[in-house]
Amino acid sequence: MKGLPITLSQVEDLFARMGEELDVEEELLWGYFFTDADKKKLAPLRDELVRSGYREVGLYQTDDEKTYFLHVEKVERHTPASLDERNRHFYAFADRFGVESYDGMDVGAVEGDDED
Repeated sequence: MKGLPITLSQVEDLFARMGEELDVEEELLWGYFFTDADKKKLAPLRDELVRSGYREVGLYQTDDEKTYFLHVEKVERHTPASLDERNRHFYAFADRFGVESYDGMDVGAVEGDDED
């Protein structure tokens, strides 16, 4: 695994910052990223994630052309504990599929959600 795993403390800090801009009690659009130098190694992982209800956003090559990023997303509601659990699951998932890394997540509002 490349890099250090995201800790629960880091996730709690993320939620504190998110609360300034997003309603963390609601469902949000969570994006998850996996990396590998070999594009073909990401395909089986992508297929399994899509079967599990994630939507593929894209498979991108970095500017230096040395790494590929798989980006998937899903509308979900998380707490710091549940996101920490998801991260741990995805680190193990990346290991099981033999890809270089689970590279973390991003979050945004669900498109079309109008706040009153």
